[in-house]
Amino acid sequence: MAKKPGIFPTFFISGFECSTFLWKDQGRRNLVKETQHDKYVREDYKILRDLGIAVSREGIPWVFVDKNGEYDFSPIDPMIEAMNEARIIPIWDLCHYGYPDDLDPFSDEFTVRFADYCRAAAEYVVPRVHGPYFFTPINEITFFSFIGGEWGWTAPYKNTKEDRYKLRVALCKAAIAGVKAIREVEPEARMVNIEPLVHVVAPRDRPDLIEAAHHETFVDTYVAWDILCGKEHPELGGSPEILDIVGANNYSFGQMEYREQGPHEALEPDDDRIKPLHTLLERVWERYRRPMIISETSGLHDGRAAWFKDVMEESLAAVNDGMDFQGICLFPAVDMQDWHTGEWLGNGICNLEDCDGDLRRAPHEPYVEELRRWQRELNRIEVLDADPFSDPVELQDVIDAAKKLKPEPDKNWS
Repeated sequence: MAKKPGIFPTFFISGFECSTFLWKDQGRRNLVKETQHDKYVREDYKILRDLGIAVSREGIPWVFVDKNGEYDFSPIDPMIEAMNEARIIPIWDLCHYGYPDDLDPFSDEFTVRFADYCRAAAEYVVPRVHGPYFFTPINEITFFSFIGGEWGWTAPYKNTKEDRYKLRVALCKAAIAGVKAIREVEPEARMVNIEPLVHVVAPRDRPDLIEAAHHETFVDTYVAWDILCGKEHPELGGSPEILDIVGANNYSFGQMEYREQGPHEALEPDDDRIKPLHTLLERVWERYRRPMIISETSGLHDGRAAWFKDVMEESLAAVNDGMDFQGICLFPAVDMQDWHTGEWLGNGICNLEDCDGDLRRAPHEPYVEELRRWQRELNRIEVLDADPFSDPVELQDVIDAAKKLKPEPDKNWS
């Protein structure tokens, strides 16, 4: 059989919500604490191990480790200890919507401080965790620029399109500098640059908004990736090697109806304007031709298993079309709260059951069963062995499964 080694030790990946933004009316948030991942980190990584998942997105909280340019990485020591014990490697998320209070993201100092921090983070984690080494310098630059640059949800609390555009370029500039700093420490480090998959349509009674919706779908969606790979603003130093692995986040609310003010409106599941996931992945693949993963995806509540089934079928259809598809991140591993309402979303592999303030982990069994089914279809392990790093994913198994199953793209999310 032909050999096609993958980039990661397992095809299925997971991760933990790690936002540290300044929220509009609540001050500094720490989603690791809000989900008690800091308290249950050992159990959380054992859950992934028992699910046969050897790669996890994990945050380094820039806002808590950077003390005016001096670094204290002790907040991530429990994470490192737990992942080493479970034999799981991280994709380190270095800036998940949060940055130090004393920095202006539009300033040159922001870029310098971020690069210094990235270098220090790499120097800290590389000797302490098993390789290969993966980093996401700045998570979802496009969405970050919306929530901080136009909608005013998070710092820097700006509220115009012009501010959004400026923030996006500033974040890309910092991310590029961060990649270069990391590779000074570990030249073989791989980057997973993550952005949401988006499809925006005009309201049926507003043909005057068709052009704006088209621009957001086919231009705005790609600007950050374009800068990172050097297609746009080449003076910032982007290149295909900087972009590296393309991480595409796929949620139902990524398909939207255009609104002139504020966030767009998510399409209903039966809306005939919805595009198959295969189509959204194909747009990205044709533009960059870089290795790809789905870097976040989840359904909600009782729809999780059906959503995962659809994502798998659409992804395997993309594999059949020749895409260099490396894995799927079931995100988050444990449930998380809606940022606005505080309600639990019911989107994790595990639900969180509140026992007098103690958030106990309870696997959502239909979701787990669907994962097991696909692990068997793809000839993947279901529990990690003693050395999950000894062999990468055999992608030929995934290619063979796609050929055998012959899934067809469709607009059905179930």
